[in-house]
Amino acid sequence: MKPRILLQPATVTLGLIVALGLSFQAAGQEPKETLTQPDLSSSSLSQETKSSASEPKREVSLEDRADIFMARKSYADAVDYYQRAMREGRGSDPSLWNKVGIAYQQQLNYKAARNAYKKAIKLNKVFAEAWNNLGTTYFLQNKAKKSIKYYRQAIKLNPSGASFHVNLGTSLYKRKKIPEALEEYRTALALDPNVLTDRSSVGTVLQAQGADPKFYFYLAKVFASLGRPAEAVRYLRRAFEDGFSNQKQLDEDPDFQKISEYPAYVELRNNPPVPIKD
Repeated sequence: MKPRILLQPATVTLGLIVALGLSFQAAGQEPKETLTQPDLSSSSLSQETKSSASEPKREVSLEDRADIFMARKSYADAVDYYQRAMREGRGSDPSLWNKVGIAYQQQLNYKAARNAYKKAIKLNKVFAEAWNNLGTTYFLQNKAKKSIKYYRQAIKLNPSGASFHVNLGTSLYKRKKIPEALEEYRTALALDPNVLTDRSSVGTVLQAQGADPKFYFYLAKVFASLGRPAEAVRYLRRAFEDGFSNQKQLDEDPDFQKISEYPAYVELRNNPPVPIKD
């Protein structure tokens, strides 16, 4: 099963990227414009207008309507309204081009998405989210090696973007550069402790990734190294369910030794789940 990425709400992010399934939140919630594998740590696409007795209502713009269509997953309509906004004087707005790219990517039109992200970057060369999102289009077409340079550029422009580190780590994992990948995940978690949990888009992507016991083993190892035993046990359980069985590796791993007395870990080691067959 191919991993999916996160455009979060696009968010996000194999691995994780897969960032980055691409999904938007329900209408009325705030969509974001970063594709993270995942997961997808991003700028907001729109913010619900708050009205009050002392605050006059503003007219709904073409961009607002497009954002609503994105929240409803009506991506073709979203593209139409973003382009209308461009034709009415917003054609040099890099954020709109980035949004168009996300809408195209949600339709799996990676060529059009890439062209939109490149246009956003041409208009604003320090637009970190657009560099990141450009990388996700290559990852999703099995070009992990090529995606790496775009994630690195996003990180260079915004080192605090946790989802960028997640995406880079996922591409490095795909390239079998395990130590580097784990270091990127640790960096991401240091920046945002919840970036890899179920409450983030990247977490959703992880769950949709499919059977890969080694991946979940390494993810558990990252959490164990950070002194987060509950998450370590959760992902180690998933590794067992997907077929991981190397108990000796667990015994010898210094990171898992740190949580060797954690009750849930002891129970999992003594009673590992039976592998789940597809």
